[in-house]
Amino acid sequence: MKPLFDLKTVGVTFGKVQAIKACDLRIQAGERVALVGSNGSGKSTLLRTLHGLVRPSTGSLQVDVAARQAMLFQHPYMLRANAQTNVALGMWLKGMAWKKATTQALSALERVGLLALAQRNAKALSGGQQQRLALARAWALRPDVLLLDEPTASLDPAAKREVEALMAEFAQSGMTLIFSSHNLGQVKRLASRVIYLEQGRLLADLPTHDFFNGPLPPEAEIFVKGELV
Repeated sequence: MKPLFDLKTVGVTFGKVQAIKACDLRIQAGERVALVGSNGSGKSTLLRTLHGLVRPSTGSLQVDVAARQAMLFQHPYMLRANAQTNVALGMWLKGMAWKKATTQALSALERVGLLALAQRNAKALSGGQQQRLALARAWALRPDVLLLDEPTASLDPAAKREVEALMAEFAQSGMTLIFSSHNLGQVKRLASRVIYLEQGRLLADLPTHDFFNGPLPPEAEIFVKGELV
């Protein structure tokens, strides 16, 4: 089966900093891939590279161009407009008529439990509500692949559960999820595969059960023990 992403010895350099080093990685449709590692390990850079926001400095990256992508950033940008407009604009920019886009935006807001707040200014929403609004904005584009950078960072426990539930529902519908997370409990609940990065190097790539129960490279083992503590 043709992979969604096929990276061969991909490196990404910013000035003198090598953020990704000789990364070999293949991701298939339907997978739920978690990227873990300490701050600065290369998780965000890898997500942005997969999404086409960062170009590899070395190596090759092949992407299935037929697969629609959307990305949710750790701190999603909210327009100074109501929630409905924030969702509708993305569809309008893709060529949808504005009237239809605003109607479908309401369906997307209902999907994430924000229909009652459709006319609320997006910047006035709580952090958890903004994250759900960002998910609605992404879901409205009907992506085959959803990339998420620390989707529940800084959210309270209730908001985290709401976002996780939406991610699980999206995955059950067949959407491919690729997300970074420091929350190893979240990784256990949502991922089918775990990739461990350290200083830009991919040191472990395992099914979730094996990552948490099998032998790991020493660096990954130390990270897991420290995070679990």
